[in-house]
Amino acid sequence: MSCKNEKDKTAETLDQKPMNVLFIAVDDLRPELNFYGANHIQSPNLDKLADESLVFNRAYCNIPVCGASRASLLTGMRPTRHRFINYSTRADTDAPNAISLPKLLKQNGYTTISNGKIYHNNDDDSLAWDNRWFPKGNIRNYQLEKNIIENGSANLAMGGASAFEMADVDDSAYFDGKIAQKGIADLKMLKNKNKPFFLALGFMKPHLPFNAPKKYWDIYDRSKIELPDSYTQPESTPKQAFHNFGELRNYGNIPKKGDVPDALAKQLIHGYYACVSYVDAQIGLVLDELKRLELEEDTIVILWGDHGWNLGDHKLWCKHVTFETALRTPMVIKVPGKTKGQKTNAIVEYIDIYPSLTELIGIAAPNTVDGQSFVPILDGQQPEKDWAVSKFKDAVTLIKGDLFYTEWTKDDGVAYARMLFDHKTDPLELDNLAEKSEYQDIVKQLATELRAKWGKDFLVDSKPLK
Repeated sequence: MSCKNEKDKTAETLDQKPMNVLFIAVDDLRPELNFYGANHIQSPNLDKLADESLVFNRAYCNIPVCGASRASLLTGMRPTRHRFINYSTRADTDAPNAISLPKLLKQNGYTTISNGKIYHNNDDDSLAWDNRWFPKGNIRNYQLEKNIIENGSANLAMGGASAFEMADVDDSAYFDGKIAQKGIADLKMLKNKNKPFFLALGFMKPHLPFNAPKKYWDIYDRSKIELPDSYTQPESTPKQAFHNFGELRNYGNIPKKGDVPDALAKQLIHGYYACVSYVDAQIGLVLDELKRLELEEDTIVILWGDHGWNLGDHKLWCKHVTFETALRTPMVIKVPGKTKGQKTNAIVEYIDIYPSLTELIGIAAPNTVDGQSFVPILDGQQPEKDWAVSKFKDAVTLIKGDLFYTEWTKDDGVAYARMLFDHKTDPLELDNLAEKSEYQDIVKQLATELRAKWGKDFLVDSKPLK
């Protein structure tokens, strides 16, 4: 059979057979990966997936906090001042009338399975799933006795345990190893069913604490790890842009105030790298099984991190800010017959994932979805939309071209602080242009555009009354 006929056959299959979806979420994953130009983290399985996918160089979450980001992505709806706010957000509370992506697929004959962390609350949007599973045990998942004792029964409200752990254990000791094995078992089960599937795997690392088997720590030489070039907080940046990274300070070996000491900072970066390599290995096991079961040609694979993460950038740790380091995310999509390692600089938002997947599998998205399909990019077309909007608390950011413009506003929409960075000349976001006289015309234009694009119900109380 000729190459042309093989392509025609693939296209015909795409048109006629409902595609499966393998939906992989990775908690706190930065786009600090080889296929984004970095070369110091070993992630061979993600690299291989990228070589078979469309890689989005400019994908942005709509809010840099896990629960809200996931609820927004899975409903395709923008966060507002009153909807999708923080880590504990529930989609079924903030948007009870929305038909989520898994619910829509379930309604259209898909088997839907949630493993690990997909929504922040495992029982959120429960009717969307045929099966929900999460590993048993304390969510911090320590393996060393000292950390288990010091953590006690603390879960989200941590005890005195370390922010990282290097345990000489098998991969399956930690949650992500168990999540991978559950995913593999589900693929074997789904292989024999006549229904298409939406299999969601939510991996936990590299979320804090940076716990990974010792062999992944051993990959890296800490003496070669350096602090980021942006390890500073310029006076021109509004004080509202910075925070005390309380999520990290809750751990027992982190100082309660002030900068993290350099040696400890490098130890944290080391732990983050180890966790990325660990989760990469687990994802590789699942992708290998997908291939072994001969499901590759029938399955769309999309992988995304729920938001960015600061590893000392601006002397910050964690997320919860609107610097690019917290907003820009890794995202790749593998579509049989369509992707082969292409890269795009088109700006996409996480709310665009929902309508893109529904278009690819031939199901109409509901009118509650705010996102715009990026499927034309898969066909080599230039998308019409060239911007994204992200927010966190009072801060709301317009990303357009090389410009990142943020305003802090109250309920009336009037700004009380602002910042503007031009990534063409300042990719590290160290020179705030918003208060410079020569940029006032640009600021005025961006302020108008921000309000036009942040959503029709951004300022109104869009949450249902309790």
